Amino acid sequence: MEYETKSHCKFLIALHLILVVKYRKQLLSGMLGQFVKRAIIELSASSDFTVEEIEIDKDHVHVLMTLSVKYSVSQHVRNIKQMTNHKIWHYAPDLKRQFWKEKTFWSDGYFACSVGNASAETIRKYIQEQG
Repeated sequence: MEYETKSHCKFLIALHLILVVKYRKQLLSGMLGQFVKRAIIELSASSDFTVEEIEIDKDHVHVLMTLSVKYSVSQHVRNIKQMTNHKIWHYAPDLKRQFWKEKTFWSDGYFACSVGNASAETIRKYIQEQG
């Protein structure tokens, strides 16, 4: 991971993000998991974050990502959740029945941990071993 330079700053904001499926339902194994993985990577191409590493487990997603200073962590997470939620309902509309009243695929919270440049490789290996 390289430092980014803008007009008045130089930065490297690396983040380990974990998103969990609502009710910890184990829905991400198989094709849906791969779909979610692709959706997050595609979203990063048009957003202010870069996916360095991503891996899917049965009920959650691990992402090592670098962020722009333009938006906060919560804004990035909200964007990822909203866009993937929308795409998931179009990809698998029958899943809506499993989520009762709220048609939300992701749980309300998330885990985010800043990662220094030196320990990013450790986090990368950890994420690669998930799933």
